Amino acid sequence: MTVTQARPEAAPGYSHRQILLIMSGLMLGLLLASLDQTIVSTALTTISRDFHRLDLYSWVVTAYLLTSTASTPLYGKISDQFGRKRIFQVAIVIFLIGSALSGLSQNMYELIIFRGVQGVGAGGLMTLAMAIIGDVIAPRDRGRYQGYFGAVFGVSSVIGPLIGGFLVDQASWRWVFYVNLPIGAVALLVVNRFLHLDPVTRSSKVDILGALLIVGGVSLFLVGVQDAGSKAKLTTSSMAFGIVGILLIAAFGWWESKAPEPIIPLQLFKDRVFTVANVLGFVTGSVMFGSLIFLPLYFQTVRGVSPTMSGMRIGIMTTITTSTDAWALAGMLLMVGMGLGLFMQVLILAVQNSIPFEFMGTGTASVTFFRTLGGAIGAAVLGAVLILQEKTNGPHYVKLYGLVKGTGESFTHGMDQAFMYALPVAVLAFLLSFLMREVKLRSVPGVDNSDGMGIG
Repeated sequence: MTVTQARPEAAPGYSHRQILLIMSGLMLGLLLASLDQTIVSTALTTISRDFHRLDLYSWVVTAYLLTSTASTPLYGKISDQFGRKRIFQVAIVIFLIGSALSGLSQNMYELIIFRGVQGVGAGGLMTLAMAIIGDVIAPRDRGRYQGYFGAVFGVSSVIGPLIGGFLVDQASWRWVFYVNLPIGAVALLVVNRFLHLDPVTRSSKVDILGALLIVGGVSLFLVGVQDAGSKAKLTTSSMAFGIVGILLIAAFGWWESKAPEPIIPLQLFKDRVFTVANVLGFVTGSVMFGSLIFLPLYFQTVRGVSPTMSGMRIGIMTTITTSTDAWALAGMLLMVGMGLGLFMQVLILAVQNSIPFEFMGTGTASVTFFRTLGGAIGAAVLGAVLILQEKTNGPHYVKLYGLVKGTGESFTHGMDQAFMYALPVAVLAFLLSFLMREVKLRSVPGVDNSDGMGIG
C-alpha cells in the first residue's frame, strides 16, 4: 500500500507565547494519558468489589498497558508519514471514546475491553506530544519546555490517586473515566486552533506486516506475563502465550531489517544514545508502574483507609510495615517523584537530539514503547512476587495474629519482598546511565546532528 507522507517541518518563527499555547494543548493530551495510569489505581479495589471479580483486578491495568504499548511504535511511524497534528487528534478521540465506554461498563470484562480502547489512544498521546515538541523547538531550547511535561507526569503521579479516591468516595468510580471527557475536548480545541505544521510530502509504504507482527507479538507476550503473574507461577498457557509472542517479536526484528519502510528502523540501534535510552526506559518503567499499581491495594486492604486517603499516601517501600507513619511514606513518594520527573524527560530529549529528524516520531515512540513495556512486565512480576509471598506466609501470620491482622501482615510482607526485588533493578538503571553518551544539543530544530550519530 503506497501513501503520501506528510512529514511535519520544524515550524519556523514560533514565539514564546505561541509555543506555550501549543504546549497547553499538548500538555492536556499528555495529562489524559499520564493521569489515567494513576487515577484508576485507587478506584480498582472498589470496582473489583462492585463487580465481584477481585481476581481480575490487575487486568484492568494490564489491558491499558498492553494496548498502549503495542500501539506506541505504530503512532510514531504513522505520524512521520501522515503528519503529527491529525494523528494526535485521532489519538485524543480514540482515548475519549474508550473513557466514555469504560464509565458505562456493566461488568469487569466490558471494563477490561474498553480500557484496552483507552490504551490505544494513550499510546499516541504520550508519543506524539513529545514528538511535536521535537518538531517546533530546537534541542538547545527544548529542555526548559519539556520540563513542563515533566511537571505533568509528576503532578499526575501525585494528584491522580487523590482525584481517583475523591471521585470514588464522593460520586462514583465511573467518574474516574468521565472526568477525561472535558479535558480531552479542550485539548482538541487548543491543538486544532494553535498547532500549525507545514507538511512535506513524499511517497512511502505502510509496513502492514510489521505492524501485525509487533502488535501480535507484544500483546501475546504481555498476556503470557500477566497470566503467570496472576497465578504466581508458570503455567502451560502462560508459557505458550509468551513463547509465541517472543517468536512474533523475533519475526518482527527480521522483517524490519528487510522492510523498505520499517516501523522501527534497526539502524537506529547503532546509535549508543538511542540504545541506552531505550534500555533505561524499559528498566525504570518496570519499577515505576509496579510501585503505582499495588500501593492503593495495600492502603485500602491493610491500613483500612478510604480511597481518598489511599491516594494521599502512595509512596515506595522496601521498609513499610502495617504501622509505617504516613509522613514517612510521603517522604518516600517525594523522592520517587523528583527522580522520575528529572529522569524521564532527559531520555526523550537525548534521543530527539541524537537521531535524524526524519525519525523524530519513530525515535520518540521507541522510548515510550520500551518504558511502557517495562511497566507492563514489572507490574506482572511484582504482582507475582506479592501473591506468592502472601500465599506462602499467609497461614503463618493468620495463626500468629488472627485472621484480620494476619492477612494484613502477610500482604505487607509480600509488598516488602516485591519492592526488594525492584531495588536491584533501580540500581541497574543508575549504573546504565553512565553509558549514555553526551551529545551537543542542536540549536536549530529539524537539523540532523551528524556528529552524534553512528548510523551513517
